[in-house]
Amino acid sequence: MSASQKYLTHPYHRNFLWFGFQMLLRLIFPVLFRYRSRHCERLPETNGGLILSNHQSYLDPLLIGLPIPRPISFIARENLVRIPILGTILRSCYVIPINRDSAGTESVREAVRRMNAGFLVGVFPEGTRSADGNLGEIKPGFVALARRAKQPIYPIGIAGADRAMPKGGLKVYPKKIRVIYGEPIPAEEVLRLAKKGNEEEFLKVIHAKLQECLDEANAWYES
Repeated sequence: MSASQKYLTHPYHRNFLWFGFQMLLRLIFPVLFRYRSRHCERLPETNGGLILSNHQSYLDPLLIGLPIPRPISFIARENLVRIPILGTILRSCYVIPINRDSAGTESVREAVRRMNAGFLVGVFPEGTRSADGNLGEIKPGFVALARRAKQPIYPIGIAGADRAMPKGGLKVYPKKIRVIYGEPIPAEEVLRLAKKGNEEEFLKVIHAKLQECLDEANAWYES
């Protein structure tokens, strides 16, 4: 069993650390950020899947997982997982470390294994945080993962996190945050779109789905 696997419990049940941390944030975030979310019921109660979201801040994994009663395995940079104490916490919260220098082959295998075992896996396909809150270019790194996993994709839009924790710093501000869970893309459609030779069209579809979620989140934020 690898280091990234030994903290796993069950794909549908949070471990004690995840549960306790989540309960604490459910008290803090609605007050600090006036956090609200819509349509989280679109995520499955059982079975695996690939979560794709726009990326505005370091808060994003917490914002996505907050209302969900099951764990999400987010893919994160390996150097973060190597930090003492923080690395243990991240692994305990189901994080999958990725080594960008080696193209993340082992991480892809682990992510596929988890999804096929019933876990939800989270990826930020922009590859980096947005500086202005807008959706950036969708990078193709997740395409192989979607192709091999043969699982549904669940798009998510986050608005306001770039104001609550702007890129370039670690300060947190009491700004409003809204999260929208979009309509899922069925596994059959993912397989059709992700087939070899169709990557460009697949990226356009994913960008459109994420933009739709972000637009809805922004409209709610401004209302």
